[in-house]
Amino acid sequence: MPVVLPFEAIEWSDDMATGVATIDRQHRFLVDTLCDANRRLLASRENALPGQIVRDLLAYAVLHFVTEEELTKRVGYDLACSAVAGAHVAQHREFSRRLVAVCDGLREGRDVSRLDVLEYLNDWLRNHVLGIDRHLGAFVRDRTGRVHPFES
Repeated sequence: MPVVLPFEAIEWSDDMATGVATIDRQHRFLVDTLCDANRRLLASRENALPGQIVRDLLAYAVLHFVTEEELTKRVGYDLACSAVAGAHVAQHREFSRRLVAVCDGLREGRDVSRLDVLEYLNDWLRNHVLGIDRHLGAFVRDRTGRVHPFES
């Protein structure tokens, strides 16, 4: 019997596409990884699993954040939309800070709710991709006049 989540689990949809090929591939990987994490964390009671999943997601997210932040500089988004670009980076830093805190808590033996962590990850990724990342994608498309293949 499948486990029913008390929140809306993220799933990839075409609405999430930014029009920047590298960013979209990375987003798709993050979404697919989180879908797998939802399933694995709820199906297993293994104590080490939450920390492993959060560390893996954080490592890939940091790589992705670097890719996005390099893109903002390459296309002038950081200058043309400085307030939004600053908020974008702040969201990346807050996400990273939050996941490091979860990892620290798990390592120190604190009780960390799997459901709370999953809900945060699902909500954050959905809201970030559908909001500020799509804004970046629209800027890149407007600036270049096409879907952008950006390769880091």
